Amino acid sequence: MRSLQDTLYNWLTIKVVAEARPDDKSAQDTKELFEGILLEDHKLANIVVSKEDPMYYIEYDKDGERHKVRFPIELIDVMLEQIQNEPEKYHNYE
Repeated sequence: MRSLQDTLYNWLTIKVVAEARPDDKSAQDTKELFEGILLEDHKLANIVVSKEDPMYYIEYDKDGERHKVRFPIELIDVMLEQIQNEPEKYHNYE
């Protein structure tokens, strides 16, 4: 099983891409995969994301307690920026 920190990072990174590219089936499927890992394997609930420069914040419930983690915006947005800067490399295959 992946660590919770790694799973949150991967989920948030692809969530940002999926929200920017709603027609990108691969991004949507990957986001759902990581959401499943968070909910089923790590038993998280009530996941909320907020963005306040310079960080993304994720709040969630686990084992009856509320938790909050943060990731730098520049670290999370790097994949989306790469896709936007070189769209010819990232075709949307349906």
